Amino acid sequence: MDALSSLLAQHGLTLVFANVLLAQLGVPLPAVPLLVVAGALVAEGTLQLLPLAVVVVVASLLGDTPWYLAGRRYGYGILRTLCRISIEPDSCVKQTENIFTRWGPPSLIVAKYVPGFSTVAPPLAGTMRVGFGAFFLYSAIAATLWAALPVAGGYVLRNEVERLLAWLESMGTGAAVIVVAVVLAYVAIKATERYLLIRFLRMVRVSVDDLRTMIDEGQGPVILDVRSPLAREAEPRRIPGAISVQLEEVEPLLTQVPPDRDVVVYCS
Repeated sequence: MDALSSLLAQHGLTLVFANVLLAQLGVPLPAVPLLVVAGALVAEGTLQLLPLAVVVVVASLLGDTPWYLAGRRYGYGILRTLCRISIEPDSCVKQTENIFTRWGPPSLIVAKYVPGFSTVAPPLAGTMRVGFGAFFLYSAIAATLWAALPVAGGYVLRNEVERLLAWLESMGTGAAVIVVAVVLAYVAIKATERYLLIRFLRMVRVSVDDLRTMIDEGQGPVILDVRSPLAREAEPRRIPGAISVQLEEVEPLLTQVPPDRDVVVYCS
């Protein structure tokens, strides 16, 4: 226990900084457990609260800012790239757009508490041309609020955290094996969910060339543009003849479509 406590006392802030930075860059590495431990260390006087808060905010901003700048530079293209490399489902973009449409830039304050939103919010803010000052301010507040809950939990439950650390210390290298196994299991579950989603979508997907052929041959498919208002504003081009409609309005509209006509839906 003394060796582990000494390690955390000497390198606690460095470990928190690296953990938060990697998590905000998109690496599937949870930061909350270490923040809980940091809260316990604050309670026993090993770490100081103000330096811990500064480290969390700086690391979070360093992780979010590149995604924000990429959104400003590449627009919705960076969101498509993010969905390809992220272990979150593609639907996270649509959910994030809905939240952003309703609350605007202040929604960044709660972004880190919403699964999927925390990953997509920074590049979406850049795509929507949110000013850097507003992005910086809201993201700093978000990082503070996000870290406050686990740190407070660790502070209050410091005795339980100390017992957990003692148990990990007693296990030696076995503790590292358990932690790695849990992280790998989490990534594997997310990757499997994404694989199944993509596999299903491929079964019902039509290519751009196929759609153009259908139109040229006069097959008259019904084309629905279900992009959000934010997406249409950022990328106003649309497929000729497409009907702009919100997802919740699709089903009533389909009741008016003859059953022998194909329906093609596209989003961002």
